[in-house]
Amino acid sequence: MNELGARLKSKAHELGFDLVGITSPEPPPHLDVFVRWLDSGRHGEMAYLATERSRVRRSDPHVILPECQTILVVGSNYARSGDTLPGSAVNVAAYALGLDYHDLLLDRARRLVRYLQVLAGRDISHRVYTDTGPVLERELAQRAGLGWIGKNTCLINPQVGSYVLLSEILLGIALEPDPPFKQDFCGTCSRCLRACPTGCILPDRTLDARRCISYLTIELRGLIPEDLRRPIGSWLFGCDICQQVCPWNQRFARPTTDASFSPRPILANPPLASFLGSSNEELREAIRGTALTRARLDGLRRNACLVAGNRREAALVPALGRLLVENTHPAVRAHAAWALGRMGGVQAIDVLIAARRAEGDPQVLEEINLALAS
Repeated sequence: MNELGARLKSKAHELGFDLVGITSPEPPPHLDVFVRWLDSGRHGEMAYLATERSRVRRSDPHVILPECQTILVVGSNYARSGDTLPGSAVNVAAYALGLDYHDLLLDRARRLVRYLQVLAGRDISHRVYTDTGPVLERELAQRAGLGWIGKNTCLINPQVGSYVLLSEILLGIALEPDPPFKQDFCGTCSRCLRACPTGCILPDRTLDARRCISYLTIELRGLIPEDLRRPIGSWLFGCDICQQVCPWNQRFARPTTDASFSPRPILANPPLASFLGSSNEELREAIRGTALTRARLDGLRRNACLVAGNRREAALVPALGRLLVENTHPAVRAHAAWALGRMGGVQAIDVLIAARRAEGDPQVLEEINLALAS
């Protein structure tokens, strides 16, 4: 490795990145897998992935940065201690418990670029991404030697596991690349495929986003399909099940020491009643600066209704009833109706009957009628 690359890696670790690798900007050799995934419609409503511009930019890093000579890939460990499988608790994906990783890691990556420019004594053309750009980041990470793409579709590093957030820096300077990671240590293990409650993980190491709990609770804006509501269980935002059951995480993942990933107060033990009953202003303030803003307030309330229905706690009926009558978003009202139907009991039935008289949205009315018939 040349001295410039070595000093850059050392600085990356100093800034808080746990994994650092360098690769060249050749077009991704497995682009066809991504194209087939798009053409099959498995990206769901994430239409931005399937645009012609997106496809072209992902096909060759030089389309993004014509002068690109190197791609630096860095990984940030966000593993927590004490993660458990979903049960009675309300669950939030581990990466979303602390500060919004987009802001945190983009800032660190830009500081790393400034350091490189000082070392090189000149401005360097660059692009910086953290789950924000048109690159196939896991493939780049594998090419940079950071790990292999596991059966759960996550990048897995043998020393860290898969609780890793990736960032990419396209650079207009030549640095010596690292050898790619060629081993595949998943072997015959299929725990992640068996554990997925919705069966979204596919044999070709891709997933059907339309059935993925993370997609359903974050990206999908409307009604969650009825057959997928119960499998979501207690997941309010995202899902970690395929990572929780992975032997590489159970044996080798070490808790992060980065305080930025420490849970915010409302997320350390998420109070479901707060997501159901808080005002918009209170909820907006509670999630400010976290990745939960991606789901928007209505999405979080919709998800909270679904979790409430799965938990079937009678004490939540009044809060669900208020959402059914007062909330302005049809998806929230529809899921509140579904949850009340799951609760059962005289109080829930009375709320549903009263709401039916005033409801004008046909989809919500259908959910109310189905809830009353259940």
